[in-house]
Amino acid sequence: MVSDGSERLKLNVGGEIFETTASTIQSTCPDSLLAALSTPTSHGSNPVFIDRDPELFSVILNLLRTGRLPANSSGVFSKQELLDEALYYGVESLLRSAMLPPPLLGFDASLASTITPATDGVPSAFTATAGDASLWIAHGGQISVYDWSLSHAVTVRTHLSDVTSICRVWDEAAAIGSGSASGLHFYDLSSGRYVGSTHWTDPEDPRIHKARVAAVADSPGGVFASFDCLHRENSVLQIDKSTLQVAAVIGQQSGSSAKTAVPEKLRWIPDNGLLVGSAVQRGVFGCSGYIRIWDPRSRAIVWETSEPGSGRSSRFGDALADVDVDVEESTLFKVCSKSGDLGMADLRKLGEDPWVYVSDDNPGAWSADEGERSGGYSVVHCYRKQVLAARGGALEVWSSVEGKTSGGLIRRRNFVDKEEDSKRGMVSKVEAGGDRLFVSREYMEGVEVWESSNSSSMIEM
Repeated sequence: MVSDGSERLKLNVGGEIFETTASTIQSTCPDSLLAALSTPTSHGSNPVFIDRDPELFSVILNLLRTGRLPANSSGVFSKQELLDEALYYGVESLLRSAMLPPPLLGFDASLASTITPATDGVPSAFTATAGDASLWIAHGGQISVYDWSLSHAVTVRTHLSDVTSICRVWDEAAAIGSGSASGLHFYDLSSGRYVGSTHWTDPEDPRIHKARVAAVADSPGGVFASFDCLHRENSVLQIDKSTLQVAAVIGQQSGSSAKTAVPEKLRWIPDNGLLVGSAVQRGVFGCSGYIRIWDPRSRAIVWETSEPGSGRSSRFGDALADVDVDVEESTLFKVCSKSGDLGMADLRKLGEDPWVYVSDDNPGAWSADEGERSGGYSVVHCYRKQVLAARGGALEVWSSVEGKTSGGLIRRRNFVDKEEDSKRGMVSKVEAGGDRLFVSREYMEGVEVWESSNSSSMIEM
């Protein structure tokens, strides 16, 4: 590559001559191999020869010029080919920005792909990273890691026969639990190395024995995990990350009724340091369960409710089916098991009956056969001020938008999916990471990846 007075540069890639400018390269990737070659040298009039594929380089050059990939590049080259080439030239950060989807808007998301592990393709658990949308899928006793581009990085075989809960506790480390084996186990997935385990034991209480993990949540101060014993004792433990020892036993309870079942979902609230736990029992007559909030510092219960059975917050025969927390807005959400109604409560103003059931300010988004699309139990997940809910096989989103008439924020709901999407099976889990939405369905192989289009934008009310 040589430079003349006008900064025009020539590069011979695989026998084909390309011409660009130094500013095109240096302004976008100043630390790349190409930037180093763009400085004046003693090569004279002979362009530097690089023994690489010229067709692939044309894609890289277009990326440097526009910050985007050519529209037809994905149909010509595989994702891995582009990644390998970008890594060689030192422009992988630019490619990453171009390949990641636009901001996730649930009402405009569509199914982009389905990730299916090579073996035991039905996921038993998965977790997504908020930062780069990488994905860890547990299937059987294995965990498959997919990087920010959703390319398969590694599959780690654990010592467990089944992994039913997984949580990222360090950049490359996972805390996992099993429905058939006791203890919370830690694995470094970058090396496949087993780090250690934590067990709930009590020498003075023989009932605390072979406790299995039902749910895991991470926090800067430690890992929280709910343990369930064979003798119907359960509790939430706070585990020190540095020693993997039990730091505190929170909320031990006996029995297996709806009010004393093991928490099957845990959520850490960073703003106030509280822990939200919930449990739901499902049967032929509907759902019943509880929501409980602890202060781990005092190990005290800050607030709780059970449905059905406490105050006006329970709708007879239509108890909660799932719970999640919008940590950005300090709002607790529940979705009702039969109606699919969405209830919200301000975490700063909890009382006997804190629920406000969100009205539909966009009735046109719903079809006449809404009941046929829903059915079954519901799942709710909060992400970036959006509430994503699944009712049966259908996905919907509630978004906070500013109303023109009211001047304040209102909740607007839309279907995320099309009617044919909802027929693929009942949704078992919804989780978002980066700008992607991940969905699994009961008894179905793989995890669906949903993304927004580049042309999407929020519609004002």
